[in-house]
Amino acid sequence: MKGNHMKELTKGFFEQNPVFIVVLGLCPVLGVSTQVSNAIGMSAGVFFVLLFSNIIISLLRKVIPASIHIPAYIVVIASLVTVTEMVMHAFVPAVYSALGVYLPLIVVNCIILGRAEAFASKNTPLDSALDAIGMSIGFAMGITLIAFIRELFGSGTITLFPVGGFSGVINIPWFYDNPVRVMALAPGALLLMGYLKAFFDWKSSRKKGK
Repeated sequence: MKGNHMKELTKGFFEQNPVFIVVLGLCPVLGVSTQVSNAIGMSAGVFFVLLFSNIIISLLRKVIPASIHIPAYIVVIASLVTVTEMVMHAFVPAVYSALGVYLPLIVVNCIILGRAEAFASKNTPLDSALDAIGMSIGFAMGITLIAFIRELFGSGTITLFPVGGFSGVINIPWFYDNPVRVMALAPGALLLMGYLKAFFDWKSSRKKGK
């Protein structure tokens, strides 16, 4: 039993990583991954919404009629996204502004709806919570990696959250003076995503070969 729980928790890290393996929810991944701070903010929002939507939908899985399950899921997810927006707007307005339209788009994010339909609606609340945590961590790893590479090469900086006298922006020597501007643009995001996807596919094929 413990092994099954651990498998549900860790499958989203690499084996079923939602960004590089399953390739879901790429709109926010490519749209907000210009800075590491944006990636962390989006990851936090996805974590909150995915965790609680999975738990709620799992608890209601025997109550929601099959004919209206998708609208019911969207109502649950939209309510959680509204709470997320209000909290971010109140406590981290800079991140809220940077995420822009991509934050409310969590409502129709394929990762959220996909886990609700494929997993939470068929499994217990505990397994659904573990699935949500694992998938959220996998999503965070994917979007943060892309944001780190794009910001490092595109701007020569790493942007975190300002604390005290710290501005939140770290200038990286050499990269700051020699930026590859395309990495900060949409074509750079697509190019990087293609290379990373190819790398993860190669790693997966090698593992299966062994």
